Amino acid sequence: MAGALYTPPLKLTLTLRGRDLVLLSFLKLGDLQLSFLLNGCKPKCVKQLRSYEACIKRIQGDESGHKHCTGQYFDYWSCVDKCVAPSLFLKLK
Repeated sequence: MAGALYTPPLKLTLTLRGRDLVLLSFLKLGDLQLSFLLNGCKPKCVKQLRSYEACIKRIQGDESGHKHCTGQYFDYWSCVDKCVAPSLFLKLK
């Protein structure tokens, strides 16, 4: 499955006041609501997504397992997290 873009389950990790909060779709929001928020923010993070995809292409042939795209992956999802956070916290009780 080398080179495939990994899409995590509907889960969002936010850092608030130095604490990581993992918000799962089943906590307070329905799957469709969280999916709507995530999909609305993904187009705003195209630069980070392209960087991640370029990294995946660069390391496709790596058999050693030493090369990875963890930094680009987290950059992309951090961008999405920051975009979703304001809307998400308005909807949570």
